[in-house]
Amino acid sequence: MDSYNNIFNLTHMIQQITNENIVRFTNEFSYPIGISTIVVLAEIEARGPLKQIDLTEALGYSKSTITNMAEKLVKLDLIERTYDKGDRRTVYLRITNKGIEARKEAEAIGEKIHTELFSILSEEELTNYIEIQKKLLANISDNKKLSF
Repeated sequence: MDSYNNIFNLTHMIQQITNENIVRFTNEFSYPIGISTIVVLAEIEARGPLKQIDLTEALGYSKSTITNMAEKLVKLDLIERTYDKGDRRTVYLRITNKGIEARKEAEAIGEKIHTELFSILSEEELTNYIEIQKKLLANISDNKKLSF
C-alpha cells in the first residue's frame, strides 16, 4: 500500500472515531450545544469575564460564530452579559453557576468516552500514541509559525 493510501485510510479512520465520539457525547449531554460551544464556555470559565473579541482572538473563531454561540449560551442561562461600569458599551460574557455545572458535565462525559475508547490499548500502545500526538501537534505548531 502506498503512502497516499495510508494517509487516506488514516484520515478516514480518524474522522470515523471523531464522528462516533461526537454522536455519543451529543446523546449523553443535557444541553443542545456542541463541542465548539463548550470550548467557548470553558474559556470563559478559565479566564473570567471576557469580551467577545477576546474569545475570537483566543479561539480563532469568527466574530459571527462567537456571537451565535454567545446568544445560544445566554438563552440557556449558561453565561450572562455584564456591562463595564465605566463604559456601558463594553460587554463581558461571564459564566453562570449553571454554566459551570454544564461544563463539568461535559468534561465528565468526555472523560468517560475517552476512557472507554483508549481502554483497549496497552500501556505501551498508549504511550506510543501519546508520543505520536505530541509529534503531530508540534508539527502543527511549527507550520503555524511558518505561515505567518
